[in-house]
Amino acid sequence: MTTATPGLRERQKQARADAIVDAAQRLVLAHGLDAVTVEAIAEEAGVSPRTFFNYFDTKDAAVLGHRELDLDAAVTAAFVAGGPTGQFLPDLEVLLLALVEGATEHPERGERAFRVMAAEPRLVARHLGWLEEHRAQVETLLAQRHLARPLPAGPTFCSHLVLTLVRATGERWDAAGRGRDIAVHVHAAVEDLAAVAGS
Repeated sequence: MTTATPGLRERQKQARADAIVDAAQRLVLAHGLDAVTVEAIAEEAGVSPRTFFNYFDTKDAAVLGHRELDLDAAVTAAFVAGGPTGQFLPDLEVLLLALVEGATEHPERGERAFRVMAAEPRLVARHLGWLEEHRAQVETLLAQRHLARPLPAGPTFCSHLVLTLVRATGERWDAAGRGRDIAVHVHAAVEDLAAVAGS
């Protein structure tokens, strides 16, 4: 999928968010969650505490790298309108790629987040809650599409299916050595689903 190149302001915002996540993860892995403050993370990242809260609601969100669901507007609009092909699985594949393609850029942040959760098990519940928030947002998109073109199953069921496909894609990508072309693994996961549904 081809998306517009982000402008300077968007790149600067992304760089600040990345710096905050990197700083939070380094400090928490070195000193433990309770010993690290928002002020310390902000100082390490080179931003003010006020700027920190422009990007993350809590210290936990920063150390886990939790961000809002940020899908390409054109992809979202086409999907909820019943496109781009009018067939559910091919259209779902486009949406899935929009969901996961950012993970290929800096996989080390995800690795550090899992290391933090291993060291601080109480963060697992926070992570699961974040995943549920994203699932609910995807369910809303699916419900909107259902109005334009009926889904093969209910929006709630389909939203859980999306999370399963995201996980399957990540596992394939990881097993393949984390190459840049995650679209190959999205397609393979969707093909597996089609094979199961047709069996």
